[in-house]
Amino acid sequence: MYLDKPMRGHGLMQAIARVNRVFRDKPGGLVVDYLGIADDLRKALATYTGSGGRGQTAVDQSEAVALVLERLEICRGIFHGFDYSGALTPGGRMTLLAAAQEHVLAQESGRERFTQAVVELSKAFALAVPRAEVLAVRDEVAFFQAVKAALVKTEVGRVRPEEDLDHAIRQIVAGAIAPGEVIDVFAAAGLQKPDISLLSDEFLAEVRELPQRNLAVELLRKLLNDEVKVRTKRNVVQGRAFSELLEATIRRYRNRAIETAQVIEELIALAKEMREAQQRGEELGLSDEEVAFYDALETNDSAVAVLGDETLRTIARELADTVRRNATIDWTVKESARANLRRLVRRILARYGYPPDKQEQATLTVLEQAELLGLEIAVEQVVLPFRRLDDAEAQPYVNCIPLYSLAAAAGSFGEAQAPDVEAWVAPAGSVRPAPGLFVAQVVGESMNRRIPNGAFCVFRSPVEGSRTGRVLLVEHRDISDPETGGSYTVKVYERRGPRAIVLRSATDVAGYDPIELRSDDELRVVAELVEVLGT
Repeated sequence: MYLDKPMRGHGLMQAIARVNRVFRDKPGGLVVDYLGIADDLRKALATYTGSGGRGQTAVDQSEAVALVLERLEICRGIFHGFDYSGALTPGGRMTLLAAAQEHVLAQESGRERFTQAVVELSKAFALAVPRAEVLAVRDEVAFFQAVKAALVKTEVGRVRPEEDLDHAIRQIVAGAIAPGEVIDVFAAAGLQKPDISLLSDEFLAEVRELPQRNLAVELLRKLLNDEVKVRTKRNVVQGRAFSELLEATIRRYRNRAIETAQVIEELIALAKEMREAQQRGEELGLSDEEVAFYDALETNDSAVAVLGDETLRTIARELADTVRRNATIDWTVKESARANLRRLVRRILARYGYPPDKQEQATLTVLEQAELLGLEIAVEQVVLPFRRLDDAEAQPYVNCIPLYSLAAAAGSFGEAQAPDVEAWVAPAGSVRPAPGLFVAQVVGESMNRRIPNGAFCVFRSPVEGSRTGRVLLVEHRDISDPETGGSYTVKVYERRGPRAIVLRSATDVAGYDPIELRSDDELRVVAELVEVLGT
């Protein structure tokens, strides 16, 4: 057995046990390790031989029941003095969520202790069902799960889908499911979900009047932190400044240097400052992109004093225009494109006499903003050389062909399984849809004379006829391609002798040596290049 991917625990033990089985003329097994799994093997052996063949193969359900009751008592202890009996009736849970969160947050490390207890309770509950003594407390467990879900939704640092961040300023998308209900943090906090900007005076006034003061702090902190993340993607200076202010305020609150009422007022003031910063563009007569550069330039106090506000605005406009005109599609993959833009930025600053003191740091900030904007523009400019078809429109291999990742295609074709289809697409090229064709993206400079870095290409599988001189997608265990990160590559195929193979690059970049294979054993020729789209 050849090990070319990580394995551990019971999976590793099962694989080795199967290889090592003897039968007739098979005296044993051989494991060829390409990764170095000795440590994982030692841990697996220690785990699975430690009991000496004794012990239980499954957890006794009575133990799970005992664990449920134990963790339930911990949760009840955290809610000591809080009457939540009304939450155990239909429709009563939502009415108590805000007060329940406030009760937990008011305790030392309340959120962390309660969240951990509910996680352990939920795991034990899943094992103990359907024991009668466990089913008798399921409504109580559901209440604790609902409170935990609401607390987690206001926790900073929790991973959220990228598309949700654009809505973070207006609402936190309700997504935590507890038995019977969907929890919306605004409703849980006793607030109407606002249709207007979350930083509006009306909404902030409503938060200020919340009777649950700790919950108000957590809500404001979560929403402002999400807004800072959105700002950072567009304006480096604003994002950094507001992040530092928010962290400093919360740090003083956590250290009990300021009271709850004071931290609410400081967070509301910060929210208003963010709103005013968003309106600066109109006051300065600048677009959002230009304001970002203006803020970067303004970090140097000497620049403001020497050049004046009007000159800084002129530089900001020119910088934004230069970035927009020079941020090309290959921005994300080509260092030379970014280097050229950095050179243009430095030239603009020098032409306007940007002051030399602190110039390097200010210039680095401007360049950082330029690269941030350039990346955003580059993504906007990318035009895919195909059209995605939905299920209703797609007729496979009649009006469309599959889009695969190169890794999926290399790992699946010829292995009696089909790769995972990312989408069905109609390519904007000369090749018509037909069985065996597919689209994949090729990344890297090793074939840039034939295939630009990042280009989408049409491939055909299987490959028929002579292979020499053709651009092929091949897979072999001896290949380690740094551009694909796997044992597959796209190269020009050449046969040298009866069995020797050479895979050549076609590039004007130095450092790409041919890949020489002494034997064509185990070499899989997956597909051949048919057309480079968009060229």
